[in-house]
Amino acid sequence: MTASPLDRAADSFAAELARHRTGRGLSKKQLATLMGFDPSYVSHVEGRRHRPTEDFARRAEAVLEASGAIWQRFREYDELRHTRAEKAHRELPAPGQWMPPGTGLIVEREHAGLTHHEDSYHCVIRRELYNAGTEPVTRYLVRVAVDRYPNDPGRSNRHHREHPLTFAELQLRAYRTQGDERDAMHWRAKHDRDAFKEIWLLFENADRRFALYPGDRATIEYAYTVGQDKWGPWFQRAVRVPTRHLGVSLDLPASLDPQVWGAETSLSAEEGPLRTPVGRRAEGDRVIFEWSTDDPPLNARYRMQWRFRARPESGPEEPGRVRPSDRMRGLGILQRGDDLLRQPSRSFDLPNEEHVARDVLDRLTAALLRLDELHPFSKGVGIAAPQLGIGRAAALVRAPDRAAEPVVLLNPRVVDAAADIDEQYEGCLSYFDHRGLVPRPLRIDVEHARLDGGRMITSFEYGMARLVAHEIDHLEGRLYVDRMAPGVPLVPVEEYRETGNPWRY
Repeated sequence: MTASPLDRAADSFAAELARHRTGRGLSKKQLATLMGFDPSYVSHVEGRRHRPTEDFARRAEAVLEASGAIWQRFREYDELRHTRAEKAHRELPAPGQWMPPGTGLIVEREHAGLTHHEDSYHCVIRRELYNAGTEPVTRYLVRVAVDRYPNDPGRSNRHHREHPLTFAELQLRAYRTQGDERDAMHWRAKHDRDAFKEIWLLFENADRRFALYPGDRATIEYAYTVGQDKWGPWFQRAVRVPTRHLGVSLDLPASLDPQVWGAETSLSAEEGPLRTPVGRRAEGDRVIFEWSTDDPPLNARYRMQWRFRARPESGPEEPGRVRPSDRMRGLGILQRGDDLLRQPSRSFDLPNEEHVARDVLDRLTAALLRLDELHPFSKGVGIAAPQLGIGRAAALVRAPDRAAEPVVLLNPRVVDAAADIDEQYEGCLSYFDHRGLVPRPLRIDVEHARLDGGRMITSFEYGMARLVAHEIDHLEGRLYVDRMAPGVPLVPVEEYRETGNPWRY
């Protein structure tokens, strides 16, 4: 049964709440105390058993300091909850007392422009801001990320390790405009990595401070330069605060015969093409590509990519190189991008379908045996029926101790989970080229079926809880990347250093 838009909106609110709670290192009980709610109520909202209220959303936004993300998810849910007629006349008030310090910031318009010159790319970002909160805004976080070879993470990481991006070469400049006033902004580094920088733009300079006060508007503009030896053929914008309008432009040399296309992703959808075409116009010896959208959802990512047809592509992959995912594909395991991996599995009607369930379990067992010949799986391993192209609710999970029989999961569902969560790196048979840092509860209670139709509840802890939760996600149409916090990078398997080591608890 397909979830309704209202159900999906409620799920998105719960997921946003859980992401910010775990990001702050709070248990459900601790969050409930800070919000003034009973712990069971917070648990029920996060577990999708209770729908959020406006008061709950305001308090969660304030306590978790979510930069408007939780409030935006509630607005999306609340608008769907009312009829179309009501939506035409009703507008939720901006959060008042429960908006936390430094939040409530809205980007009314953003324009991001990238210009390619002979040996560099020059980027200019302009954002029109409105402080809808209750406290002055004194700083604004921006990010600069480069990826020389976006289709080859291992090669790109090696390249940036040898040729790291530096603040000196960025030549970062920032300004704030408010009315007739234009002030240079000082900045301070937050994170400095080989291919990634996080920078606080400060509403101050050597002469004075000019905070953005509640109810005021201002425009910030910042610019930087990156050499073409570090910038790959892509330009991505991520929506991290509520944004009313987003526009992107690329200014490229006509002599290189540029071809441009775009893609978008969100928390609830795989990468797909932009929903509207990229515009193109000529200006002398330049070609300008433009694209825009209104009210983009939070955490959406929009990427424009290009190819210069008048310039030969960079060198090919090493001949004879076989990716880990290719080996998994050779064993009959579906890889990320296959539609079946995104579809909820159909439950078995037991005991009437016992013979069907046994056949699926036999195929899963055979696949585990083939996997043993290919990889040690020192942390344990699981495989779900959809990964073999079977859309049924069955999975096998084997602990690191190979002497133990694999756990059989038929029609499983998580009925309870510990409040305590940790993050560890996970791999996936269907996404085997990378590893990702995933938050999971330290204990889950799972109700699942026996072949005779009976039901049982089994409690799993630590590593087994992680493995079982991973496989149940597969049966619900999720991959582990859906659980990762936005902005956390994947690690190419060639650079992952924990292969062969057990989970750490």
